[in-house]
Amino acid sequence: MTNFFIGMFLSTLITAMLTTRLYRLIAWYAVNSLFLALAAMSEAVRIQDEAMLISALLTLVLKSALIPYLLKHFAVKFQAERNITPSIKVQYLIILIPAILVFTFYLIDPIIAGAAKNYISLAIASLFLSLVLMIEHRNVFAKVIGFLSLENALFLLAMTATEGMPMLIELGIFVDLLMAVVILNLLFKKEASHV
Repeated sequence: MTNFFIGMFLSTLITAMLTTRLYRLIAWYAVNSLFLALAAMSEAVRIQDEAMLISALLTLVLKSALIPYLLKHFAVKFQAERNITPSIKVQYLIILIPAILVFTFYLIDPIIAGAAKNYISLAIASLFLSLVLMIEHRNVFAKVIGFLSLENALFLLAMTATEGMPMLIELGIFVDLLMAVVILNLLFKKEASHV
């Protein structure tokens, strides 16, 4: 079941990269976080790890419900532009995405052996794709969603690379998430002062 959820996690991230509307991007981020939480829950049940189960529940509540709600609220409040045309053309993204996936599989192949190799390759590919998502947009909301997607990819990498994840790693990720909210607040104040 974890395979399915990780596959859906990656496919929702790819779909988010090709989205040109802000509210759809927020919705795809919520669905991406949902599949990440479900993958973590499935893995936590499989290896009997309570700390990972708590992390998965926190991800489910915060990243797939609360943060998308707050992002949409701020987008309405600050009247953010709904069209978020990426600076990289879709034709190039369609070539770039498979290239990143193939590159990460060839990158990991000589380093790691065993069943975890595919999971780690997909997690590193998700990191690269999240970086592209963050870079390809000029819109502040899209950049924040790219950063949050990067956090999701880091969660997936920690989960797959360590066969379980200490709560300390997840708390570190949530501290980064808090920093993203602070940066978001500062950027909005700066934009509001220019208007």
